[in-house]
Amino acid sequence: MPTIQLFALVAALWLLWSGHYTPLLLTLGLGSVVLVVALCRWMGIVDRQIAPAHAVGAAVRYLPWLTLEVVKASLDVIRRVLDPAFPIAPQTVRVIASQKTDLGRVTYANSITLTPGTLTIDAVDDHLTVHALSDEGAADIAGGRMDRKISVLEPVGALDEPAPGEQEPDGA
Repeated sequence: MPTIQLFALVAALWLLWSGHYTPLLLTLGLGSVVLVVALCRWMGIVDRQIAPAHAVGAAVRYLPWLTLEVVKASLDVIRRVLDPAFPIAPQTVRVIASQKTDLGRVTYANSITLTPGTLTIDAVDDHLTVHALSDEGAADIAGGRMDRKISVLEPVGALDEPAPGEQEPDGA
């Protein structure tokens, strides 16, 4: 099932981003999608985290929220840079990512980095080190609101353990 989900996801993205629907390009696109899925299977990276169907509804709510946070943070950074007093207080904070899957932790780290004024500079296990431009930005990250919103995207009881019948990659 994860292979079919991956195929559908990659095909949909190819169709969306390509914008070309001639028979030749559709055939080449199909070949590209099959090649990508085959390579993913060969590398052993197709798993139940590839296209988590349970997260669609949560993602539909999360992405507009993240977009609004990016806009608000952008305006805050602009205000700080244009202010003659240059009110910045650069600092690093260490936070715990409560997500249970690698995909969840990566989504959290990348969401922090996408938000202007904050940058994930290190991620080890469930700890993230974040650089913040201001006290307010550091407090917002430490408050855990984004962490909680991303945790909702994960399935209940999500673990990085393979599903029954799945193989763990070598060296894991």
